[in-house]
Amino acid sequence: MFDTKRIRVAKDKADLVKALTASEGTTGAFQTYADVMVFAAVLGAKHKKRLPLGEVSKRDPAPIHKETFVAKGYDLIIKLLALAETKDKYVLSSYDDEREDKKTLLFEEYANAGLEILRKELRGSVDYSEQIVLFLSSEKLKGNFEEKDFDLSRFLH
Repeated sequence: MFDTKRIRVAKDKADLVKALTASEGTTGAFQTYADVMVFAAVLGAKHKKRLPLGEVSKRDPAPIHKETFVAKGYDLIIKLLALAETKDKYVLSSYDDEREDKKTLLFEEYANAGLEILRKELRGSVDYSEQIVLFLSSEKLKGNFEEKDFDLSRFLH
């Protein structure tokens, strides 16, 4: 199907992922592309939205090695999103190629939907870090974040 050892980014969201990553000349709120993708995937899942990738970015950001996610402990989030979506406990297995494909695809689609939500929220914004904090605050004030919900602010640096 595709390379399940890497997480792909939709080509139409590549510039947004780069802009959300802190580097010289950006107001990105995240340290790595993996941080952006996990934040976006959780946001997409929170809104119960998945969006197929379409054309995939091949360069900057290139598909991200899953080892990057494992090193940060984000592999658990990938597994939990897949478990919540499929209700199949066997999706947690790393030894079944078909289920590994499913986990990866679900994560990518949630991330792509989350990036779409962020793109709309950040449209016209100059300082992405500030705007994301305002977005999270407004979500919290709306009552969309309960204490038991996953705290997305942990991904900000």
